[in-house]
Amino acid sequence: MERLYLFDTTLRDGQQTPGVDFSVDDKLVVMGLLDQLGVDYIEGGFPGGNPTDTALFAEERPTRATFTAFGMTKRPGRSVSNDAGLQQILAAKAKAACFVAKSWDYHVRVALGCTNDENLDAIRQTVEAARAASKEVLIDCEHFFDGFKANPDYALACASAAYDAGARWVVLCDTNGGTLPSEVRAIVRTVTKSVPGSHLGIHAHNDTEQAVANSLAAVEEGVRQIQGTLNGIGERCGNANLISIIPTLVLKPFFRERFETGVSAERLEQVTHVSRSFDELLNRAPFAQAPYVGKSAFATKAGIHASAILKEPETYEHVTPESVGNRRRMLVSDQAGKSNLIAELQRIGMAVAKDDPRLDALLRDVKEREAQGYAYDGADASFELLARRTLGSVPHYFDVVSFRVIVEEREKEMVSEAVVKVKVGDETFLNAGEGNGPVNALDVALRKDLGRFQRFIEDMELADFKVRILNGGTGATTRVLIESRDAQGNRWFTVGVSPNIVDASFQALSDAIIYKLLHEGVQGD
Repeated sequence: MERLYLFDTTLRDGQQTPGVDFSVDDKLVVMGLLDQLGVDYIEGGFPGGNPTDTALFAEERPTRATFTAFGMTKRPGRSVSNDAGLQQILAAKAKAACFVAKSWDYHVRVALGCTNDENLDAIRQTVEAARAASKEVLIDCEHFFDGFKANPDYALACASAAYDAGARWVVLCDTNGGTLPSEVRAIVRTVTKSVPGSHLGIHAHNDTEQAVANSLAAVEEGVRQIQGTLNGIGERCGNANLISIIPTLVLKPFFRERFETGVSAERLEQVTHVSRSFDELLNRAPFAQAPYVGKSAFATKAGIHASAILKEPETYEHVTPESVGNRRRMLVSDQAGKSNLIAELQRIGMAVAKDDPRLDALLRDVKEREAQGYAYDGADASFELLARRTLGSVPHYFDVVSFRVIVEEREKEMVSEAVVKVKVGDETFLNAGEGNGPVNALDVALRKDLGRFQRFIEDMELADFKVRILNGGTGATTRVLIESRDAQGNRWFTVGVSPNIVDASFQALSDAIIYKLLHEGVQGD
């Protein structure tokens, strides 16, 4: 089988995502995740381009993958020795160097302001200098596909100049992200007549939602390196998503039987963890419908589908969720049947016979509550508490005697205060809290002091808060979905419904605390 190489540019191209800015420590964490996954190259950044990347490349980084520096080819009108930017890349503590080169004659004229021949000469001299510095050399042919469409001879000349000078990889970049798979196939097929596929890479952007398809199409036509990013982050619409590409290469027979990568079956089981850990680092919620790794990737809502999956999972699953470290979810909703309920109850460790009459009561309760506005397919923690209360028991931890929230303006700033009176056993606690809004204030007050249970919730925090107006108007019923998390990386979702947004929020907050105590194994009163 032929070897395919995976090149990650999360820390360089991915950092161009609006709102994303990595520190050195952040980059080291991401490098650890990438090594855990098994990629072959990690492009750490642009030494000399900013202080963070300069510091990152100031010392050796012990990675399994080839640590790679990014830079630009020699500037026209300067010698290699007199180009400070190029010299900084050559001096970087990295085994490989990836240089971006112009391959569209339009950009050579407008952006570089030099002749086509001068650009070709700069490519050659850059490759030769990097090889002399004992670097593995990659040339990213920027705007290659657009350049090929405009002037195929010159685009090919740029790729050939890099290869002939000794570049290990010549990477064809769809920088504007507008090329379609059929075009990628035809152009790559032509390029392989001049540069062997074993030395070609693909770097696709996602502006037409084709980056993954374009990357795979390029592989089918001979390319042997794929560049991309974790979760597809990148400028504009993002880059090719390695989190989607890697499982496809490893699991789909067309690729699995022809190619091998550095990602073993055992490493692939970490891909969901890597994806979600990366989102956690970025402080953003994981995309529920992400292929392979999303919370909904193996979720089934319709009862007839659930029944079939329980008998033969292959009926509605193209791969097993376990192969990518994900899990099957039978969503409990007003569309659910007993099969969904039984599957979800088994997952949370509740064995119930199919003919147990309590199942009918639970199913009826779920459908009645969803008619009121509750949504348990997105609030698994609240569903578990409902199920345990119906089919078994939930320990009694505390009673909320009363609560109130005050929102007022002080010195032109809005301030929210909450007071919550709770009873824990024979003790009563009156907790006050301030927050950024009434819900945050309630959260602070409720978790301020729960007596003997307090130490079990110290590491718990509210991670996300969503509000949905269900039936219009300022007096409408409101659904609140809260995501909580703890220091162990556990996440859980709870829901509350009420015409009053504060009451709905308090329901969800209370459920979140009870769920945390339950899963800590805490005994109640």
